[in-house]
Amino acid sequence: MTQRYYEDYAKGEVVRGPGYMLSEAAVLDWALTYDPQPIHMDPRAAEQSIYGGLIASGWQVAAISFRLLVQTGLLGTASLGSPGVDELRWLLPVRPGDTIHPEAEVLDMRVSGSRPDRGLVTIGYRVRNQKGEIVLTMRAVQIVRRRPAP
Repeated sequence: MTQRYYEDYAKGEVVRGPGYMLSEAAVLDWALTYDPQPIHMDPRAAEQSIYGGLIASGWQVAAISFRLLVQTGLLGTASLGSPGVDELRWLLPVRPGDTIHPEAEVLDMRVSGSRPDRGLVTIGYRVRNQKGEIVLTMRAVQIVRRRPAP
């Protein structure tokens, strides 16, 4: 992880993570561990659902996408976390065999009014499938240290 401070971000910057193919085994394993709903872990039950087959948990898609973006350099060691996620939307199902492509855009930046040693970076996340369709969107504010004075 790099030291990426508040000053290293730019409004309008877009970070794209690599593609990631979700295997059926990965979808089933995640579901059995974290999201044990029939649409995620039971192929027969999923076939009878409104989705017509097995789909990945939206939480799995979000978590993998975030990891890929962090590994690509979206955040660094100056990141102090986030107060939460806003406007999380699962727009289309992600199925076993689909490849997701995450991207993050810096939407806004401001120095904290109460803590001037840090800034707030608003990030819009989009995840596309292999067809280029947007399957997930969300917004989050990241708290990031400002670069120390020399």
